[in-house]
Amino acid sequence: MNFTATPIPGVVEIATTPHSDARGGFARLFCPDEFAAAGIQFTPNQINLSTNPLRHTLRGLHFQHPPFAEAKLVRAVVGQVWDVVVDLRPGPGFGRWHGVVLDAGAMNAVFLPEGVAHGFLTLCDGAQVLYQMGRAHVPGKAAGVRWDDPALAIEWPAAPALIGDADMAWPLLADRVDLVR
Repeated sequence: MNFTATPIPGVVEIATTPHSDARGGFARLFCPDEFAAAGIQFTPNQINLSTNPLRHTLRGLHFQHPPFAEAKLVRAVVGQVWDVVVDLRPGPGFGRWHGVVLDAGAMNAVFLPEGVAHGFLTLCDGAQVLYQMGRAHVPGKAAGVRWDDPALAIEWPAAPALIGDADMAWPLLADRVDLVR
């Protein structure tokens, strides 16, 4: 695995190097020792799968407040998605975003530390996204910010065709009085 830092501290893109032969391929997708050697302390304890039948389905931008904040290892296992993370931690990076195409064929992933919001836009029909979570999701503790917040100015690769009602209803970042800037 190759670990590449992003402009957002703690957010790391992870490239996988599959081994291939006539039978197909094999790749290590998670190894606690390799993550620790890269400075990432992460122990997944819940795995979630998001299925998305339609291209340009948007999910996010989601997060949970401490003590329920979630670190995540996210990858597309079918198709491709434009994956976005927004830093919500206090400090000079507050509100900064970073996007990456997660592609099942490339087997790449992104690690998200606690304190960031996350969302994605599917780039094909049938995209599926696997989340390895560092903490079990706590129902009723979900929060979010608007995917189209002008203050964030996220450069989505296409207009969403499908968005859930809850994701449409998230407030703008400036209206989130529960966040310390």
